[in-house]
Amino acid sequence: MTQTEAAIQSLCRGVEQIYSVEELRRKLASGRKLRVKLGMDPTAPDIHLGHSVVLRKLRQFQDLGHTAVLIIGDYTARIGDPTGRDTTRPVLDAAVIQDNAQTYLQQAGKILDTSPEKLQLRYNSEWLGSLRFAEVLRLTGMVTVQQMLHRENFKQRMQRGAEIFMSELMYPLMQGYDSVVVHADVELGGTDQTFNNLVGRELMEKHGLEKQVVMVLPILVGVDGHEKMSKSKGNYVAVTDGPDDMFGKVMSIPDGAMPNYFRLLTDLSEEAVAKLVDPAQTHPRDAKDLLARSVVECYHGSEAATRASAEFRRRFAEHQLPSDIQTVRVPASSMGIVALIRHVGFAASNSEARRLVEQGGVSFAEKKVVDPDAVVTIQGQPVLKVGKRRACRVRAS
Repeated sequence: MTQTEAAIQSLCRGVEQIYSVEELRRKLASGRKLRVKLGMDPTAPDIHLGHSVVLRKLRQFQDLGHTAVLIIGDYTARIGDPTGRDTTRPVLDAAVIQDNAQTYLQQAGKILDTSPEKLQLRYNSEWLGSLRFAEVLRLTGMVTVQQMLHRENFKQRMQRGAEIFMSELMYPLMQGYDSVVVHADVELGGTDQTFNNLVGRELMEKHGLEKQVVMVLPILVGVDGHEKMSKSKGNYVAVTDGPDDMFGKVMSIPDGAMPNYFRLLTDLSEEAVAKLVDPAQTHPRDAKDLLARSVVECYHGSEAATRASAEFRRRFAEHQLPSDIQTVRVPASSMGIVALIRHVGFAASNSEARRLVEQGGVSFAEKKVVDPDAVVTIQGQPVLKVGKRRACRVRAS
């Protein structure tokens, strides 16, 4: 097998669609360093395992000697990608975008090689913010309205008579123009980004440039095993989660989601994955333990992964409290359960805390709490449990 074919085989693993394999083969065979683009709009502060799928593929290109071009969409984030949306996104404050961008850089660095020769970091406000109106008009003349309205979510909104703003129609053009500016050889994206990425191919060709190859990767399902991993849905695993929390969340996924997780989050061969997800060859609990340890090791190291596995077994197989359970002081001897959950740091907002209670995942002093308006009395050091992985003792000051 030639070096090019070996690279093709490695890079195509876990990829759903490539436009096109032959173009990628030709670019790789040229022997030059390819510029591999990934754009990320900092619309939220956390990167989760769903984002890591494309970041891991970008790292593969880096390891083969190519240059990653990570574009922080601080300008496109002002509009927000309409992909998969049945309503217009709210406009984000510039300060929020900037704060989120900083966390993205820190978190992406857990996966990417951040050395200057392997990574170029760009903000698309560099070029989008200085476009003149005549240049914007020239850009809009390269794509038809029919092409834009071909998007499924736009068609659905039109059928319902829902609003579609001109700014939303501009989003694919803005993302595509990023590829023109950075002279991308390859662009990575999830299946939900296919339309935007292909607009980039078309714009590059109309600017007299060689078209970028588009590599489309599958979407990682959330820990519920059904919907796309998303912070708003509460079914995500953040790359900043601690080892125990990360391990426990991965262990909570349905058995049927394991093939998706193994293929997108590990480097195991197809043969190894097939054996692990076959209950006749591997017990699902053992397979999931290996999966969870592999994920934790990626972000926290092998020792932390081993400890997290042992702690999970101790807590859930032996039904014991965490060995490092903390005691949190609270300001009063009685508190609303929602306020208590927020005070100890188990929820970021009242709405999140209420949702946890309503979902039946909260207990206090060994009694389940199902009413989000309940007030609990703190005597001694009762244990507050939220979900399967978080617990603490509480003590009134």
